[in-house]
Amino acid sequence: MVENTTTHAAHTVSSYDEELQFLVRRIAEMGGISERMVEESIHALVNSDAGLSQKVISDDLILDDAERQIGEKAVLIIAKRQPMASDLRDIIGSIRIAADLERVGDMAKNIAKRVIAVQGMAQPKKLVRGLEHLSELALTQLKEVLDAYSSRSPELAKSIRERDDEIDAIYTSLFRELLTYMMEDPRNITACTHLLFCAKNIERIGDHATNIAETVYYMATGSQLTSERPKDDESATVVVES
Repeated sequence: MVENTTTHAAHTVSSYDEELQFLVRRIAEMGGISERMVEESIHALVNSDAGLSQKVISDDLILDDAERQIGEKAVLIIAKRQPMASDLRDIIGSIRIAADLERVGDMAKNIAKRVIAVQGMAQPKKLVRGLEHLSELALTQLKEVLDAYSSRSPELAKSIRERDDEIDAIYTSLFRELLTYMMEDPRNITACTHLLFCAKNIERIGDHATNIAETVYYMATGSQLTSERPKDDESATVVVES
């Protein structure tokens, strides 16, 4: 994740700049924690590492606290400074991004909680590899959107948003494979159901990264992305013949 290179015109009151930088730093910290939680939750799932999964679950409290701090600080700045234009967009954007990063942490925690549930069960290697690939795409999207936030790049934010359908397409494929595997042998149902929820959590991480991209674009330009968000999640229409 690159460091923030954005420079607003210095305010007359230096403490105002410090308050705005507090939001930037806390968002960067939340981004780093959420990335690590996603990586560790998948690693714990693939390697049946109960200890690591417990660490991910515990780390979620750190994200919850950081989101609360950002919300409280943002409200205080708005009340005290009555910001206008780009400053106000940055503050409102910080609240939105913090909420999305907190939800990313929740998704990682949900994956970690399923590690113990699937321990000792046979997990098809092909499906586990599919989950790893899906998580790599989601993590790439998350890392890039945090870079877009740091640099306030509307171009990068827009390109990330337009790639959301890649994750959706792979999720749909994985969904179909999991259903097929369950139908082939009912003994696979429990493990595959947990893996199915893990896949959905990863897909949702991609959605939250896309939400952040839209917020970054708004912060940088003052305009909303009006075009329809690309979606390729067709899992609702998947039917596996018995």
